[in-house]
Amino acid sequence: MATAIMGIAIAGILGGLSTASRNASRLTQIDRATLLARQKMDEILVDQSLPRKVPLQGVFDATSGWRALVQPFESAPGAGPGNWVMDRVELEIWWMDGQTKRAYTLEGFRRGILKPGDL
Repeated sequence: MATAIMGIAIAGILGGLSTASRNASRLTQIDRATLLARQKMDEILVDQSLPRKVPLQGVFDATSGWRALVQPFESAPGAGPGNWVMDRVELEIWWMDGQTKRAYTLEGFRRGILKPGDL
């Protein structure tokens, strides 16, 4: 009787450990993606030479990467080249979780100067 109870308890504990391990792995992937997203967003927000309305993309390693788009968001009426503009930066971070592709999108805003062809 004691052996049967012990067997049931051990089976329950092993099932719980398996679930906890999967959750820890998933959270580690999300934490890593968050750190990479913060780093890439900071780079994009600071780099004023990036073109507007041109999709940008890259990879961090074989299992993760990013896509970004910088677009004029708000400018003064009648603004043209040389005037200030508020840019919207949309950044998507993706990573592979086994055979499943996971992703999330962030957005940020920065101030910039309009160039010919930006509007």
